[in-house]
Amino acid sequence: MAHAHATIGTAHYAVRIDANGHALTADEPAGNGGADAGPAPYDLLLASLAACTAITLRMYADRKEWDLKSLSVDLRYFREEGAERIERKLSFEGELDGKQRARLADIAERTPESWPRESGQ
Repeated sequence: MAHAHATIGTAHYAVRIDANGHALTADEPAGNGGADAGPAPYDLLLASLAACTAITLRMYADRKEWDLKSLSVDLRYFREEGAERIERKLSFEGELDGKQRARLADIAERTPESWPRESGQ
């Protein structure tokens, strides 16, 4: 089971996170009153979603025995006119045909960062 615990003291706004036995620090950038001692919460969110996508695609390619040498997942978060969205860009290296690349892109669309939503939801 996944588990995370966060603790904040008086240092603005550094948060100590224990994520299933792994210590992390999150903070706000100096422009938001923090000390930039770690990634901001939205950066951690994007990092988690990118890792989820990369691991899922690696597992699928391995199971299919496809020649996927490496892949990268680039995510960007936007908030515009009351709506939030995450844009994703995938890059693949290896001997993959068009159908294999399309299948990997389709699987990526089913992972959690496919997340347009209205504010307040």
